[in-house]
Amino acid sequence: MTGPGAGTSSGDAAAWAEQAALASAGPPRADPAPAAGPPHRAEPKPPLLNIANALTIMRLALVPVFVAFLFAGPDTDGWRYAAFAAYAIAAVTDQIDGTVARRRGLITDFGILVDPIADKALTGAALVSLSLLDELPWAVTIVVAVREIGVTLLRLWVIRFGVIAASRGGKAKTLLLNISLGLYVLPLDGIAATGRAAILGCGVVVAVVTGADYVYRALALRRQAGAASVQSNGG
Repeated sequence: MTGPGAGTSSGDAAAWAEQAALASAGPPRADPAPAAGPPHRAEPKPPLLNIANALTIMRLALVPVFVAFLFAGPDTDGWRYAAFAAYAIAAVTDQIDGTVARRRGLITDFGILVDPIADKALTGAALVSLSLLDELPWAVTIVVAVREIGVTLLRLWVIRFGVIAASRGGKAKTLLLNISLGLYVLPLDGIAATGRAAILGCGVVVAVVTGADYVYRALALRRQAGAASVQSNGG
């Protein structure tokens, strides 16, 4: 008789007991499949027509309105105030459209492209118009224009390596220029005229300094990209 009886060793008895336990337990059970959760959905893209882009478009549309008001009556206070109102509204949208886009998740490729174009169009229109009216030195207009064009070309030069984000200095430059140019549109004299000239001077200095910073960051980005390329090639 087979089994863990007499004449069997302790090792055979242990093996027999183990086989009996496995047979009584039945086939192994498969682990339950994890519960299927809801399918992952990609975040929807913000609509092209949103409040942030609408503000940017409004700023761009106000540029020719501002210029028309300014040249309609350059020696008339009423037209000057109308031009200032158009410029001020456009400048305010410049300060809030980006904030609205970030806080509400409304950042679009259209906004990224058009926003800086609208900024430069407004500032450039004011600089050139005031210089044509002999109310602003052409040297100021040329320096700021060269800086803006140079920064734009630098960004295009390094676009395949990365994006040079706007710095705090660049935003301060825009704010100083907007304030000073808006004041130049108004018919001011005396200490007010001196004050706007001082603000404009600060804006030009910040423009030059931040322009040099953009050059440095562009070159650094190119060097980093070149070093990364050499390492990836095993060099």
